[in-house]
Amino acid sequence: MQLFESLGLDIGYVLIGVAGFSLLLLILVIILMAKLSKINKKYRKFMAGADGKSLENQFITKFTEVDELKFESKKIKAKIEKISENLILTYQKVGIVKYDAFKEMGGKLSFAVAMLNDNNDGFILNSMHSSREGCYTYIKEVIKGEAFVVLAEEEKLALEEAKKSRDYMG
Repeated sequence: MQLFESLGLDIGYVLIGVAGFSLLLLILVIILMAKLSKINKKYRKFMAGADGKSLENQFITKFTEVDELKFESKKIKAKIEKISENLILTYQKVGIVKYDAFKEMGGKLSFAVAMLNDNNDGFILNSMHSSREGCYTYIKEVIKGEAFVVLAEEEKLALEEAKKSRDYMG
């Protein structure tokens, strides 16, 4: 008591502080016991009916499954890479222009189709329809986005449309 009086502290305040601290510690102990109880329940559930051998077998089975999944994943990745390589060569850019080749014919039955791959290589197919003379079809080669023969206006439009169309590899 003399110690508290010499420090200028009231013993009542010290007792209230110690009681509050003890109450806080009691609450923390209760929380920790509840968490420990949950962990014990999970542990018992995990270990129920299992001994060291069966757990070892379960781990071996799971690791084997993981190894199989890794192997399958590598195979799928290789196939996707092969598909991506092949897709570059496929015709994936298309431009179509419909027009009237001969003024006496209505309905825009003639058309020019440009089909290009990722490198802008491909062809232009032009089909001109006439009611009197039948249908004429021409094909012109395109290399790196350029044709090395004279193109009709509709063929030029189809080629430009194809070059601007969406690149599916990008």
